[in-house]
Amino acid sequence: MKHGTVSVGAVELNGPVLTAAGTSGLGAELGEYGDLAELGGVVVKSLAAFAWAGNPAPRVASWGDSMLNSVGLSGPGVDAWRRDYLPALTQANARTIASIWGRSVQEFADAAAGLDGAEICAIEINASCPNLEGRTGIFAHSASLTSEIVAAAKVTGFPLWVKLSPNTPELVAIAEAALGAGADALVLTNTLLGMAIDTKSRRPILGNEVGGVSGQGIFPIALRAVYECRAAFPDVPLIGVGGIATGEDAIAMVMAGANAVEVGTAIFADPRSPWRIQREMLKWCEKNRTSLDELRGSAHG
Repeated sequence: MKHGTVSVGAVELNGPVLTAAGTSGLGAELGEYGDLAELGGVVVKSLAAFAWAGNPAPRVASWGDSMLNSVGLSGPGVDAWRRDYLPALTQANARTIASIWGRSVQEFADAAAGLDGAEICAIEINASCPNLEGRTGIFAHSASLTSEIVAAAKVTGFPLWVKLSPNTPELVAIAEAALGAGADALVLTNTLLGMAIDTKSRRPILGNEVGGVSGQGIFPIALRAVYECRAAFPDVPLIGVGGIATGEDAIAMVMAGANAVEVGTAIFADPRSPWRIQREMLKWCEKNRTSLDELRGSAHG
């Protein structure tokens, strides 16, 4: 219990704070700022079954305290990641969660299959990417498509965490579909869809025109998503992510019902923020003579 170990279903984590996919690299890059083994876990950048170049530049823009990105899920592919990046995480004794994506149901199955036997503790399904199944939109905006990709990814013995989108009014119904297809935990949530325009050039700033908005401004939305899903699914493991910048933010997520939290955009401003936020959480509990277990879901009364 040195670092406040927590459980997300069958997965025991070394602490309540993980890194969010896409914000701490593919391997142990963040390890120069702290001991990765002290964190709950490291969620690596989303991987496909193949190498992918991503979207055209510019890929990132700032907007006040928020960030927009349209990186486009660039990455080396599962096989190259296992060979070139995973060993460093294993050597650092990090609890590693591999995030996967695909453009079709079959590509999710292929990405998951490529992880079979890897030294990881769970697979996080990035359900918030565009699909090319002859249908428009995002997988996580459809209950049936979400169900299909979760079922397709059940080709290993690893627990499946499903990262859902806040860009739909059907979040609870889609979460229910994911759970019905075999998801072991819900990750709530991904970025909001947004854009920025350069008023001088009169053109969108991002090369892909639209991108995902992250940062402190989306925290209330992510908090609401966790609260709604905890009310709907009292016993399902939940991981809160979106705009967490302080220990009190993370404590609020736990009160809303989260078992653990992921820290993302805050890492770009302060690479040590996951460790700091985790320390602040545990100090808050100590100061208030309580525990994360006692606080979990307490906002529901």
